[in-house]
Amino acid sequence: QTGYKYALRKGYDTIVQLDGDGQHDPAYISALLDAINSNEADVVLGSRFLDEGVYDIPFIRKTGMKVFSMLASAIMRQPITDSTSGYQALNSDVLHFYADPRYPVDFPDADTLIMLKRSGFRIREIPVKMYGSDKKSMHSGLTPLYYIFKMLLSIILTMLRKEKTIKDREW
Repeated sequence: QTGYKYALRKGYDTIVQLDGDGQHDPAYISALLDAINSNEADVVLGSRFLDEGVYDIPFIRKTGMKVFSMLASAIMRQPITDSTSGYQALNSDVLHFYADPRYPVDFPDADTLIMLKRSGFRIREIPVKMYGSDKKSMHSGLTPLYYIFKMLLSIILTMLRKEKTIKDREW
C-alpha cells in the first residue's frame, strides 16, 4: 500500500506496477497505459497466456495458475487468463481502492480481481511477454501448498463480503 499512497499524494492519475526481478518486459508499459488512458478499463493486466508466447514455467505451477484463473473467470463472469499477473496498470480510482485502510493488504491475486470486479471496476487483459526468473520463486518448497490454501480461503471470504460499488465509495 505504501506505493499506492505515495502515488496518490503525488497526484498520479495512473501507475504501472511490475516486478523488479526482470520478469516483466517494460516494452509493454505503453500498451498498458494506452488501455487505461483510453478509458477502456480501470485495471489492465498484462497476461502471459493471451498469446501463444513462450513462458517457461513448471507444469504444476502453470496448472495451478490456470485453475485460479478459471475460478476467477467463473466468479467474475469475465474471462481472465492470468489472474496472478503482477504486471498491471491502474487508474486513480483503483489506487484509492488499494490505498484505503480497509483494503486487506494480505489478499492474494485472484481474489483481489474478484473484489475489484464486484466493486464495479472494469478489468481488461492485454498480451505481454514475460521472462522466467533465475531467482528462487516464492512458490517453491511447501509455499505452494500454503498459497493454494490461502487463495481458496481468501476467495471464499471475498465471496462472503458485501462489496461497495465504486459509486458508494468516498475517496
